[in-house]
Amino acid sequence: MPRTAASASSPAPRRRPRADAERNRGRVLDAAREMLRAHGDEAQMPEIARAAGVGIGTVYRHFPNRAALIAAVGEQRQAEIVEFGRSRCLACPTAAEGLAAYLTHIGEVLDAERGLSAAIEAAFGSTEPAGEGRERAEEVAAQLLARGKEEGAVRADAEVEDVVMAVCGLAAVIRNDAGDWHRYVRTVCAGLRP
Repeated sequence: MPRTAASASSPAPRRRPRADAERNRGRVLDAAREMLRAHGDEAQMPEIARAAGVGIGTVYRHFPNRAALIAAVGEQRQAEIVEFGRSRCLACPTAAEGLAAYLTHIGEVLDAERGLSAAIEAAFGSTEPAGEGRERAEEVAAQLLARGKEEGAVRADAEVEDVVMAVCGLAAVIRNDAGDWHRYVRTVCAGLRP
């Protein structure tokens, strides 16, 4: 059937991805996360495809290049950290406990996923989250700080940027094996008290 001028100029409606395509995307993300955890920047697309049980073409249909796949895995990890902060840390009896739990959880994730962090850094020059993921993480920190100030458990001059710097320092301690990161978290929390 020939296209008319009207149909040629109107955009095609966006179709929802097929269920099997969504499942394949999820399998690729899960496999990539495991491979990057275990092998860091050495994990390659064909290995990830094999681990996911899909063809390499399927991987590239969802992720046009390796950097896009690594970015998606990093965003997935960041979303999980934010969800933990919202569901578990904001629900703690006190903001001080919530803040300690948030920083400790981030440390646990970074410690368990050193290979993924190395791959993110190799691909993008930094492991620091950006965009919406960073904004959502900062919202959790802002809520914990505001509540902590109301409770008198957090110093009045504490800012979200202090938490961001603390997380960057935590990442460096873990990445460089510069000491006991649990002690680092305790020291940061002590420094945020009035």
